[in-house]
Amino acid sequence: HCAAALLLPDGKVLNRLEEMERGQAERLVPLLEDLLAEAGLDWPALTRIGVGTGPGNFTGVRLSVALARGLALGLKIPAIGVTRLEALAHGLPRPLLVAEDARRNEVYALGFDLAEMKLPCILSRDALPEAAHVTGSGFPNGLPAAMLIAEAIARIAASRAPGPRPAPFYLRGADAAPPSDPPPVLLE
Repeated sequence: HCAAALLLPDGKVLNRLEEMERGQAERLVPLLEDLLAEAGLDWPALTRIGVGTGPGNFTGVRLSVALARGLALGLKIPAIGVTRLEALAHGLPRPLLVAEDARRNEVYALGFDLAEMKLPCILSRDALPEAAHVTGSGFPNGLPAAMLIAEAIARIAASRAPGPRPAPFYLRGADAAPPSDPPPVLLE
């Protein structure tokens, strides 16, 4: 999918979520422009940019983080990274355990107000601790998200102090391995 949200000064949020198999790289900037046009704003009206940093689709995360950093640099505003796990937890009751499918019978997990899980990690589905409330794709019967993920990212970014530039958040290395063939020799 391709998603974006625009948080307006009055707290109202404009959301866009478009399901798509391919073409997110080409669609993301026009989607952002559509949101700005709907609000009657232009790029210089932005005061900060929130971006999802993962875990998630490798290419999608890298694309969105690169675009956010580029826009922030060009507009001279901060870019704020927000993990998917934080966004899924936003607005839900505590204590809360968020678990997102990581494939291989594993989940990306993070606890909120859970003593045993203060840092994001990868766990076997069988090793998830108990929690009063659960959410995420790792729990088919868990709580639904309180809002669209792009809106949660926007709201968290609006409340967070600027820090280091956002970077993709990976809990596991890439599945693709570099080629084992030696690189070609360049002739001058």
